Amino acid sequence: MNRTLALAAMAATLGFSMLTVAHADAVSDIQARGTLVVGVKADYRPFGYLDASGGIVGFGPDLAADVARQLGVKLQMVPVVASNRVQYLQQGKIDLILATLTDTPARDKLMEMVQPHYYGAGVNVLAPKSAGFKSWDQLRGKKVCLIQGTFTNKDLQTKYGVQGLAFPGTAEAYTALRNGSCAAFAYDDTAIQGELLKPQWKDYGMPLTSIFFTPWSIGAKKGESHFGSLLSKMVVGWHKSGKILALEKKWGIKPIAFAQQEHDRYQ
Repeated sequence: MNRTLALAAMAATLGFSMLTVAHADAVSDIQARGTLVVGVKADYRPFGYLDASGGIVGFGPDLAADVARQLGVKLQMVPVVASNRVQYLQQGKIDLILATLTDTPARDKLMEMVQPHYYGAGVNVLAPKSAGFKSWDQLRGKKVCLIQGTFTNKDLQTKYGVQGLAFPGTAEAYTALRNGSCAAFAYDDTAIQGELLKPQWKDYGMPLTSIFFTPWSIGAKKGESHFGSLLSKMVVGWHKSGKILALEKKWGIKPIAFAQQEHDRYQ
């Protein structure tokens, strides 16, 4: 009886171990499939947006392509937004997130947040020049467009007193700003810089000092430590080789100190 129970326990343990290994070996699964599926932004110029032909291009897609190249597989990109990207990862719809994903303690509990960080951004506002905003205090009590699922929303409302109107994506937020539903749109300063290059925003500006600078990570499924380690080595390589700095130049992004600091750190 005891021997039977012991054998059953051993079998259960072995089965659990095999399932764990199978689940954790994402790299083997991806290479066997021949395709890496990456969640990227398609509404965040120049970090991920649709070109004239409808293809997704930008800073993030270029990095996703390099991950696929190093794995020796094809790349499939899936558009994601802040409110669904983690869900897509957990549901297995994508293999990883490369979509301006801010590293936070809460997200560390949900997925593998790859270190080192590959980039980062602060929060600023896109607002009509005619509004004359010069400080965050001037937005207190005003309606401000936000993006659903963005972790800084709570602080903007509690610390800075804005009345947040959250939208699922940037297209809806930009429309609300233009039709006057919001006094300003609080968003990543890097994205706002990209938007201001477009002629339709000539009467708008980014007038405030950026706050809440936060680094971005690649996100992989929780428990996929081998995949996370491999991605970490890739990110180090991007910084060391100057790839991140080169992509800033390619996509017309105003250089940030973080990118240069990481390049210097890995020399």
